[in-house]
Amino acid sequence: MSGLAIDPNDRPAGPSAYAAAEIELREFIDLDVFPIHDLGSEKRAELVAQAREGLEAFGCAHIPNFLTKDAINAMRAEAGRIMDQALPADARINPYLTADDEALVKDHPKRTFSRRTSSFINSDQLEADSRLRKIYDSDVMVHFICDCLNVGPIYRWADPLGRNPYSVMHDDDYFPWHFDGNDFTVSLLVQESDEGGDFEYAPNIRSAAQENFDDVKSVLKGGRDKVKVLKLREGDLQIFRGRYSLHRVTPTKGTRPRIIALPTYVTDPFHVNRPHHAKAFYGRAMPIHVERERTRLDGLTD
Repeated sequence: MSGLAIDPNDRPAGPSAYAAAEIELREFIDLDVFPIHDLGSEKRAELVAQAREGLEAFGCAHIPNFLTKDAINAMRAEAGRIMDQALPADARINPYLTADDEALVKDHPKRTFSRRTSSFINSDQLEADSRLRKIYDSDVMVHFICDCLNVGPIYRWADPLGRNPYSVMHDDDYFPWHFDGNDFTVSLLVQESDEGGDFEYAPNIRSAAQENFDDVKSVLKGGRDKVKVLKLREGDLQIFRGRYSLHRVTPTKGTRPRIIALPTYVTDPFHVNRPHHAKAFYGRAMPIHVERERTRLDGLTD
């Protein structure tokens, strides 16, 4: 029987997912403070309501101190052990991660490029007993995030590189303005940098039907009227609609790298990054990125 040959280097490292029975929620969350498992809890209902308010008003929800200290330490240690595998970027990107289009005027957002120097520890590089993978594979977490978003159903991302990576920013690294290729991103800050590393975003600056290039250009040129700033602290949870909100991380300073976990969810269980997104963010594209390349339903430029 013949079939598509698979490069062994393109296989995910370790098991691809945990079974629900293998995930103990208290390994990463204080259930007395954040009873996300208890659907009848008033505390849970309040958390969901607050998250929905933030997402509706600003395209972003923020829950401080979501992770336990033990979970933060475990994730920081894992990232430290495999940080030498992080793929550093040193590339000029526009907000859409597309190639230059000389048919457009020079100051068009699609022709506005900045240098990105941050790194990713890709999802297929996580350790077999990764605390981050347990968080990501928890059905309770998926259900909680789904309720906060008030959109459903949502799925774990099929992208083997980007489903739950760590982003790493060393001294003077920068992650410039961009849109995400996926629907929703959950951020869990594992380690703050000595200075900088602020999350800045222009909420809902575009929609599935409207690119709104003029407002995007204004932000790229330094306009601040649509920009909000979120200073995340270690253990904080952020839920973000990065597909429609332009965002960046300001340059980091100091010897202490900024490390953030990025569990990512989608409404389309088949969807993965386009090959150019995978290469720009994660350093390489795999066969699945090529095989599932297709026109997005929203028709946006990226």
